[in-house]
Amino acid sequence: MKTIGLVMIVKNEGRSLRKCLSRAKKLADEIYITDTGSTDDTIEIAEEFHAHLSHFEWRSDFAAARNYALKQSSCDWNLVLDADEYLVSGKRKDLQRFADNGKCVGAIRRYDSYKEENGEISKSCTYTTRFIPKGTFYEGRVHEQVVSGLPTAPLPLVFEHDGYLQGGKGERNFEILLEELEENPKDPYTLYQVSRTLWLMKEYEKADTYFESFYRLVPETGTGYRTNGVISYLYNLLELKKYEDGFRLVEEEKKRLDDYADYHFACGTFYTKAIFSDVQKYAGYLPEIEKSYKRCLEIGEVPEHEGVKGNGSYKAAYNLGVWFEVNGKTEEALRYYRMAKNEGYQIAGDRIKALGVGGR
Repeated sequence: MKTIGLVMIVKNEGRSLRKCLSRAKKLADEIYITDTGSTDDTIEIAEEFHAHLSHFEWRSDFAAARNYALKQSSCDWNLVLDADEYLVSGKRKDLQRFADNGKCVGAIRRYDSYKEENGEISKSCTYTTRFIPKGTFYEGRVHEQVVSGLPTAPLPLVFEHDGYLQGGKGERNFEILLEELEENPKDPYTLYQVSRTLWLMKEYEKADTYFESFYRLVPETGTGYRTNGVISYLYNLLELKKYEDGFRLVEEEKKRLDDYADYHFACGTFYTKAIFSDVQKYAGYLPEIEKSYKRCLEIGEVPEHEGVKGNGSYKAAYNLGVWFEVNGKTEEALRYYRMAKNEGYQIAGDRIKALGVGGR
C-alpha cells in the first residue's frame, strides 16, 4: 500500500490554514509544510496538526518552492494543496486506489469563488494536477505545471478555493509572469496567463495586446487552456466595445467551441451589449441572444469544461427570463425564472415577485 503525503507551501495563511488542514488531514499519512516567511500564526497552526515543518527563502518562484517542499516528503505519493483550498468531497480510499494503480497523475476539481461587478459571488471550475508520485516536480515561476510523462486523470476529489476573494494575487503574479514572458515572448501559455491576469485586474487596454498575441500563437488543438483564453478574450473585447473584432472572433470559433456552454453564454452576453450600444447597426443579431442561452441549457453543466458554475443552467435560464421579460413575453420569462429559482438562484425569485406572481 502506497503512503500519501500532504505537501504545502505557505506564507501568512492564518486566515485559512486551520480550515484547510482540518478537512484534508484525513487524506494523508503525513503533512509536510514549507514556510516562505510567515509573520502571523501560520507556524503555530501547522504545529497543531503535527506537520513536518521546513523553511524556504522566497525568490518569486512558485515551482522552486513547491519542489523544495516535495523533497521534504518521504511518502510514495504527494497531494499538493494551497492553504485556501478546502476539501468538499472525496475520501482517502479514492487517493489510495489511484496511487496503488500508479498509471496517471491526478487532477483535483476546484471551484474558485470570485466577486462579480454587481457584488454577486460566482464560482468557476478548474481541474489542476495535484496528486503526483515521489520524484515528480514542477516548472514555471507562477501558475506552475507538473512535469511528468504520465497522463493526467481526474480524481474524485472536489475542493473549494476562496483565495481570489482576498485580492492582491493578480498584481503579485503579474510581475513574475512578465519576467517569464521576457525569457520566452512567444510562449502561448504565458501569454494566456498574462492576458487573463490583466483582464481580471480590469486592465482591459493592456490585456488586449497580449490577448491578440495569445490568439495568434496558441495551437488550435492539444492545449487545455485555449478555450478559456478565447472566451476571456471575447469578454475583454466587450469591455473595450470592440464589437467588430468580437463578432469576428465569435464567427471564427463557432464550430470549434460549439459544445461549450461558457462560449455560448459569452456570445449571448456579447450580442446583448452590442445591440444595446447600437440597435440599428446590430439588430440582425437579436435572434442570436435567445439561441445562445438556449444552447447553454442544451449543453448543461460540464465540469470537465472548466467553466463558470451556472452558465449551463441557472444563469443561462435567468438571462433567458430577462430576455423574454423585456420583450413582453411574461409567461416565457416566468418559465425560465422559475427554472433558475429552482436551482437556488435567488435573484430569479426576486424577478418573479417583481412580476407580481409570488413564488408560484
